[in-house]
Amino acid sequence: MSYELNYWSTSPLPTIFAVCGAYIALMMLIMCLFMYSKQRKNAYIYMAAAFFFIMTYEGLNIHSAWTGKPVFSPESDVLRFIQLFSFVLLNISVVMLYRKIKTMHYWLPLLSAALLMLPFMLPSFLPYTLDPIWQSIYFDVLQLTALYLAYTQVTPRIGQPIKYALGLAVYVIWTILQAVHTYSGSLSPALQGLALALPVLFYSIVFFILFRRIVELMQSIYRSAITDGLTGLYNRRHFMKHLDHYAAQELKISAIFCDIDNFKKLNDTQGHARADEVLKQVAAIMEEELEGIGITGRYGGEELVALVVDRKAKPAQVAEKIRARVASESIVTISIGYSVLRKGVRGDELMKQADKAMYHSKTTGKNKVSDYRSLKTASTEPTESAG
Repeated sequence: MSYELNYWSTSPLPTIFAVCGAYIALMMLIMCLFMYSKQRKNAYIYMAAAFFFIMTYEGLNIHSAWTGKPVFSPESDVLRFIQLFSFVLLNISVVMLYRKIKTMHYWLPLLSAALLMLPFMLPSFLPYTLDPIWQSIYFDVLQLTALYLAYTQVTPRIGQPIKYALGLAVYVIWTILQAVHTYSGSLSPALQGLALALPVLFYSIVFFILFRRIVELMQSIYRSAITDGLTGLYNRRHFMKHLDHYAAQELKISAIFCDIDNFKKLNDTQGHARADEVLKQVAAIMEEELEGIGITGRYGGEELVALVVDRKAKPAQVAEKIRARVASESIVTISIGYSVLRKGVRGDELMKQADKAMYHSKTTGKNKVSDYRSLKTASTEPTESAG
């Protein structure tokens, strides 16, 4: 963003755009360091390093715009080094946000740094003086190579390819304007203004990509903390938390307790993989039947539970629909019990009642639905779960 200051010497725009770019870089640097402290994901370190270099780059531009005296010439190799190296780090970090890359790819920053340092070291080893234009051509070739790799290797491997491709398009235009300025010596005022704005636009696009990815990762972490890894239903702790919340408000809710019949035999005869498939199939049926009217959870083992919170839904019909679908759509059957919350009953007590009703179904023929209130005598109510 460091250009001749003829037209812009009295304009605040160079300072404004440079400050905006530096501010975005600072915010992203802080965000990345914070995320690394929570998740220890190497992608955040790479991206933090990239935005540290971007902050340095924009800091030099702020100095140039503020004093009217460029720290480096417009074609400075140092500025090109900072710009290109930050771009390489940024692309590596974006890939790492979405994929695990091989250890050998960690050498890419070192290789890039070595290639970028070549124009600084090569002249001292040569017996003759090179035309300064070769350095600009060399950096342009590296920049085109980096852009090509970004389009072909990075964009297809991330979760937001269109948005990132748009950002790269902005970067390409910025690169073209830099090349025009380098080889022609000047840009029109309009193009200079565009060149000032494009880096800020590119940083903003990358910011939104990072922000969205962080939100996705946070949602994934939260989801894994409240759901069962096999079935995708709520885990027992989170399910009971919802149940206790509704019970404390004495709302009209019903608990449904399901147990897959002969599940141990299925495990022993067809293997754990097949049993897991059946468990996921039953869980999917329950989730479909409770959609919009309640929640589902895995209580433990082959025990699946549901909570009906819609006042219009009848738990007996919901339970029977689940039982019938499992019997017709899978290779197993289930025994179900349910209970309706009554005044003064706590959430854990309601679940015990549904469990007892399920046990009654299990011990009186299986593949049936029992209502806790329909149990005839206290002697027929077992004190332990069927398991």
